[in-house]
Amino acid sequence: MSLEARVEAIAGRVPSLRWNWDPETDILSGSFKPTGKSAGLTGTVELTDDVGSVAVLDVAGGVLRGIDIVVWPEVASTSTLTPPEPSRDGRILLPSRASQPGIASLEMDTTLSMSTDAAQQTFHLRIGGRQPAHVVRIADRCLVEVDQRNRLAGLWLLDVPPFPEGE
Repeated sequence: MSLEARVEAIAGRVPSLRWNWDPETDILSGSFKPTGKSAGLTGTVELTDDVGSVAVLDVAGGVLRGIDIVVWPEVASTSTLTPPEPSRDGRILLPSRASQPGIASLEMDTTLSMSTDAAQQTFHLRIGGRQPAHVVRIADRCLVEVDQRNRLAGLWLLDVPPFPEGE
C-alpha cells in the first residue's frame, strides 16, 4: 500500500530538527514545528512491514512534522551513502486528501528498508520498492522522497547523533 504525499512550497528557511535516541528502547525520534497553517489529519501514520518493522510519522494539520523509527528494519551499512541534493525546500502534506472527523491514526502496510553510512550519521529509510523520486528538504536534517505518482517513497535522516554510549 502507498501513502499519498503532496509537496507544498514554504516561505523562508526550513525548520530545524533535532534527533533523539531513547537508549532503553532504541527508538530514534525527530520532530520540528511546521511552517504555515493547514488543515488535515493531526495524529500519526504508522508504517509497518511484514517482518515487524515500524516507522511512525507525526502529522499536525496534515503536515509531516516528525518521524520515529520504533522497530528497525534490517540496516544495511555502506561506506558511501550520500544523500541526494534536494530539488527544493517544502513541506509534505499527508495524506493529501482530507481526513475523516475523529481519525487520529492511520496504519499502512508497506515494505521498509534502511541503509546507513559507516559512521551511522546518515540513514535512508526506503518506503516500498525502488522507484524514481524527487527529493524535498522539509527540515535542516531531513529529506523526503516523493515518487512520480505523488506517493511517499523514502526519508533521509541526516546528522543523526551516535547512539548513547554504554547503553
